[in-house]
Amino acid sequence: MAIWLDGSSRILVQGMTGSEGTKHTRRMVASGAQVVAGVTPGKAGESVDGIPVFGDVAKAVEATGANVSVVFVPPRFAKAAVEESVDAGLPLVVVITEGIPVHDTAQFFQYAINAGGTRIIGPNCPGIISPGVSNAGIIPADITKAGRIGLVSKSGTLTYQMMYELRDIGFSTAVGIGGDPIIGTTHIDCLAAFQDDPDTDAIVMIGEIGGDAEERAAAYIKDHVTKPVVGYVAGFTAPEGKTMGHAGAIVSGSAGTAAAKQEALEAVGVRVGRTPSATARLMRELMS
Repeated sequence: MAIWLDGSSRILVQGMTGSEGTKHTRRMVASGAQVVAGVTPGKAGESVDGIPVFGDVAKAVEATGANVSVVFVPPRFAKAAVEESVDAGLPLVVVITEGIPVHDTAQFFQYAINAGGTRIIGPNCPGIISPGVSNAGIIPADITKAGRIGLVSKSGTLTYQMMYELRDIGFSTAVGIGGDPIIGTTHIDCLAAFQDDPDTDAIVMIGEIGGDAEERAAAYIKDHVTKPVVGYVAGFTAPEGKTMGHAGAIVSGSAGTAAAKQEALEAVGVRVGRTPSATARLMRELMS
């Protein structure tokens, strides 16, 4: 069992013929994912390692039965690419591209909501992996194994670190949701899915300074999550007033600080580590 991505997932890659698209397509295939198509306008009829390339998403879906898209197209084309996948009825679209204008993200996210039925992960994210089953994005597949921990993280690199730290226990699914101000899938979405997944026993939630996503997640945990959750908030040592790398990591006064987020999470029973390694130790204690 996994959330949103499993052995039946048939992946198409928008921008597969570009350098990043080709590189990560090969990594996804090597990890066991079913990558069945690529989409690049003007390059229909070509192929990458035997995977056919189509000129548009609708034709790719019709020919291959693809039900997941991974988007590697440049920022200026990302909005059109996502909306094309929504129009094709794909249930899951993973947007790896960073640097997409926020108003473009707002528009294609609303477009997906209005159409109904399409979940967007990202943008500016590493994607989603169900270890040993499927992999849609850029998350390394060889750093962990299948297990019973669910992971949701704003940070790509901290996703990888946590997977590696707990590699002997393993993960049901790990989701990198991205750190932009507007994202398609939130901590709360992932918490709800992990709560309902019978093969996820415990959850790691990684956040960062800025905004109130972690405080809202804490409120959701209090009312809806019965499985144990451990957390980490990146930015405990950030200098006051420092703007961090993610566009969403903006602190205003005391709102959005790591300490405020830790307090909100601990108030609802979430154990919070001061470092990624300390957080992994807390989860190890729970799982033992």
